[in-house]
Parts: sequence; C-alpha cells; structure tokens
Amino acid sequence: MYYELELESHIRVPPKDFTEGDLKKIILKGLNEKFESFISKDLGIAIAVSKIKDVGEGVIIPGDGAAYYKTTFTLLVFRPEIHELVLGDITEITDFGVFFNMGAIDGMIHLSQTMDDFVSISKTGVLTGKETKKVLKSGERCRARIIAISYKEPNNPKIGLTMRQPALGAISWMKEEKEKAKQQETKETKGNKETKGNKEAKGK
Repeated sequence: MYYELELESHIRVPPKDFTEGDLKKIILKGLNEKFESFISKDLGIAIAVSKIKDVGEGVIIPGDGAAYYKTTFTLLVFRPEIHELVLGDITEITDFGVFFNMGAIDGMIHLSQTMDDFVSISKTGVLTGKETKKVLKSGERCRARIIAISYKEPNNPKIGLTMRQPALGAISWMKEEKEKAKQQETKETKGNKETKGNKEAKGK
C-alpha cells in the first residue's frame, strides 16, 4: 500500500546553497536526496517527499558553517503487505522465475506461481501454459498478490508474489476471458430467442 507519513528531520543547508534563493526548495531538494534510497521495515520504501509542512529556525553548529533546519514534511512511501494485490510489469523471465516491477520495488514470481497450469519456457524467454495455452512474456502488464516479504537484507527486501489465484495474471488474459464470456453470453441469448420463437411457432 502507498502511505503519506508525517515526519521530522534536521536538514543541513551549506552556505553555498543560500545563493539559490527559496529556502523551502533548497530543503525539499535536501530531503529528497536524504530519502532517495531509504528503506525501512516499519516505514516502507521511500518514493518522494510530497510536501514541506513547517521549517524551523536554522541552527549553526560551530566548526561546520552550515545551517540545520528542523523540518516537518510528508513522505510518500510504499509499504508492501501480505495478501495485497499489486499491478506491475514483467521485466525479465528466467529459468526459475519472473521478475515483477511494482514501481517502487521489484518482486519475484516463482515459475510454479505464474499460472495455474504446467508451464514451459521457450528459448526466447516466453512462458506458455500446457493446457490453457496462456502466454506470458517480458513487458506484460499483470496483476499479482504478495505472498512473502523478507527483510533479512534491510536495504534489499525480497518480495514473493503469485498469479495462480482467480482474477490474477496478465491483463491481456483477463481481456480475452471477458471477450470469450461476452461471446458465450451472446450465443446463449441468441439460442434462447430461437428456442422461444420455435415454441411460439408450434403453439400457433
């Protein structure tokens, strides 16, 4: 899930930056640099500082020369959660699984979790379901569910996903299924009308 968190931090502004003018813009730049690769199990994965709410008076530390500003701001973060549904793109298909980009971070879908079918992988890196004939390739837009989260490496969390459950998988699959259902419905409606017409004709 995406969240906006209200946080406080002291931002260092060196003397040379004061020539740039707007203090809030300088501090916003400093905050985004500070949180550029920030990842926390409790807070989430930092996306960007969305707003500065308050900037306190600058404090100069002897021997430094820069001013430190206590700043209240909102930080946009992505915090993955078990069972969460996510949209993303397939970036790479390997012999053991599929890399899935969710925007803020990449996840991994094991081959056995790509679809509810036995899958084979071609030399060009395309997955195909044995019975369903569904195809999955790089660049495909998909819907998946998070089933595992590990923070053993704090700066490189591992996200496991599945696409085997109903209403998951490539968006193109869902469009095809919807079209098939629509065609089947039209066929059944037409058949019902013909049956009704035949009955009415016999009644006459």
